[in-house]
Amino acid sequence: MNRKSFVRIGVLLLLAAGMAKNSTVVYTKDGDNVRVAIDGTDAKGQAYHSDWTGKLDGKDYALTGDPANDMRSYKVINDHTLLATSKKGGKEVNTAHIVLSADGKTRTVTLSGTDASGAKITSTQIYDKQ
Repeated sequence: MNRKSFVRIGVLLLLAAGMAKNSTVVYTKDGDNVRVAIDGTDAKGQAYHSDWTGKLDGKDYALTGDPANDMRSYKVINDHTLLATSKKGGKEVNTAHIVLSADGKTRTVTLSGTDASGAKITSTQIYDKQ
């Protein structure tokens, strides 16, 4: 997938969720970077807003507003797939395979990692383009 495919997505709303729930995800272009803004609730049901700005190059960029993670990288796998890796204090917390449907209307996120207590977690979230 080229970097423009995900930037064109715009606003996506959650259809189904696992652990923490990212209710709205907005991808926008920010100069040469991509900005990802997420509104949702954490595993305890507390509302949060996080922001990430960087390139889809697999390098870590600062993440704000997410108490479980402070860095995130996005890497293009193919024309419809990104790999996101989130870290806290330099330690990998989770990875997410983000797959965009061929028609660009649905995004499926499959996440695996560990929670704050060290327990393994997995979830699948499906989003519809608005």
